[in-house]
Amino acid sequence: MTTRILVGTRKGTFLVERHDGRWRPRLAGHAGMGVNYVARDPFTGKLWALLGHGHWGAKLSVSDDGGATWADNPAQVKYPEGARYIGQDMYEDATSDFGVGWRIATRPATLQKLWVAGFGPGGAVYIGTIPGGLFQSRDGGATFELNRPLWNHESRGGDLFAGDGIGETKWFGTPASEGGEFAPGIHSIAVDPRDPGRLLLAASTAGVIATDDGGQRWRAANRGMLLDHTPEPDAEWGHDTHFIEQCQAEPDHVWQQNHAGVYASSDCARTWRKVSRPAEGVHFGFPITVDPAMGRRAWVVPGRSDQQRMAIDGALFVARTDDGGESWTHLRRGLPQECAHDVVLRHALTNGGGVVAFGSTTGNLYVSEDHGERWETVANNLPPIYSVRLG
Repeated sequence: MTTRILVGTRKGTFLVERHDGRWRPRLAGHAGMGVNYVARDPFTGKLWALLGHGHWGAKLSVSDDGGATWADNPAQVKYPEGARYIGQDMYEDATSDFGVGWRIATRPATLQKLWVAGFGPGGAVYIGTIPGGLFQSRDGGATFELNRPLWNHESRGGDLFAGDGIGETKWFGTPASEGGEFAPGIHSIAVDPRDPGRLLLAASTAGVIATDDGGQRWRAANRGMLLDHTPEPDAEWGHDTHFIEQCQAEPDHVWQQNHAGVYASSDCARTWRKVSRPAEGVHFGFPITVDPAMGRRAWVVPGRSDQQRMAIDGALFVARTDDGGESWTHLRRGLPQECAHDVVLRHALTNGGGVVAFGSTTGNLYVSEDHGERWETVANNLPPIYSVRLG
């Protein structure tokens, strides 16, 4: 059974370990620093922490000894000279229903946020960033380079290294940036366990993106998803995917929490079907996790709405499906059912070996050891929690 949980917070990296029948959290590094994501590379055992320090900027930190010590990675993520992207600037517009309008602007690319890490065999490390660049390492993190085919993709306006491209983009922004710009961001990376050359990414706001050849060519993977709040609901690009996760044992099963609902795929993201149950409270949210051994089992932590990002009716619950989204079970035992206003971010829910764990921006950490049937409150006073991963 899992005996360690990695937690990234606004003020440091915490390790939560099981001793004498109890889960005990402790600060293990990066005190006072924002830790957007912390995870273990399953191929090397190395721990990676993605830091966002307000003064020093974004940095990669690594541990080779299970979190006992940490050091800045010798190679850091950096956009190459000449990298640009097409973004949007907001301005006041009294004629708009929302009072604002957007204008296209081409900007130089600078690293605003290290948002997610993914791992593959043979020393492959992937880092997703804001403003929407995927950085790759083939040597265990000794060097990183920007994936140019994705950065220069026609959906983003073409090759802006060479000129002005086509002058438009279908990738829109996210307010999650630490740099203040409304820029796109890659927040999900799934490496297919059958073929490490097949990757699925998700970006806010673009949707799901796939490659079958190690990143030389990329395509949208959004068929079946609906932008039901826009004039073009079945657009190829522009979907506000919040997070995706792929089943390790049955990798054709991929799950997605979207701004517009919960989606499931049983054909490796070639098509999606909506499995929301709004009347049951299963619709809006940020995180989703799939059982690594059972592709039809998944968990979500629903929120009330985009406008009210908190637990529904003051009662915190986790919803689980065991049949591919045909039905959902509310799991509440041990979770607060009065005056609970938790919101759980996209990387802050995980599972494995029967253990399910999640943390909230109010510093609460909850763990279940029976697939979510019963919950234990492990901590109430942590800093705002950004990521929760098994380690």
